[in-house]
Amino acid sequence: MLRRLHPDQPESFAFTPENQAWAEAQMTKYPKGRQASAIIALLWRAQEQEGWLTRPAIEHVAEMLDMAYMRALEVATFYFMFQLAPVGSVAHVQICGTTSCMICGAEDLVAVCKDKIAPNAHELSADGKFSWEEVECLGACANAPMAQIGKDYYEDLTADGFAALLDRMAAGEVPAPGPQNGRFASEPKAGLTSLEGGGARASANASVALATDLGDTLKRIDGTELPLRAPWNQPADV
Repeated sequence: MLRRLHPDQPESFAFTPENQAWAEAQMTKYPKGRQASAIIALLWRAQEQEGWLTRPAIEHVAEMLDMAYMRALEVATFYFMFQLAPVGSVAHVQICGTTSCMICGAEDLVAVCKDKIAPNAHELSADGKFSWEEVECLGACANAPMAQIGKDYYEDLTADGFAALLDRMAAGEVPAPGPQNGRFASEPKAGLTSLEGGGARASANASVALATDLGDTLKRIDGTELPLRAPWNQPADV
């Protein structure tokens, strides 16, 4: 598929000071002269900050890594994880449309997106809050159908439940991710049939618990969420 940059581009791009420090730390993972190896990490951070990958962002990253702009553009346009058009200010919704999800109702979720967001993938909703696309397998087949929204998986979805999630997000809420039908993770709906002797179970699985602790996993990453750590730069203990 031919992928082009969006015709409407911002004038400039700059990392937040925290994300700039993060990017510079990533570059030190690689030997001198091999900083270009950090290209995917830095492009991803730029996208996480802005929501999509703009031409000024690609140019900025290429300059940081002392790369020809065309080489950075080749990476950005090759990998489908990079969004080359504006996405919703609240969330970009990725519906898994591969076999398990397709069988279990992904088409109903796509219909909700077309009704509540926009008729076509990669179009912004009328209020600019949402965008959507159908993607290949996201690896949550046992919890089909599912969608990745922001940084989290929302699993075991129904059309009505999914529509309600979008309404809550539009209203400023961040619904708890994970299974939406009462399951803990991906065990049978009727309960565990093996490994039942594990003692007391936490109220949510580790992924959901982390998202709940972070509080707003729809928020753009600006670098202030967690302290900057670059342990590979620390001198080894003698």
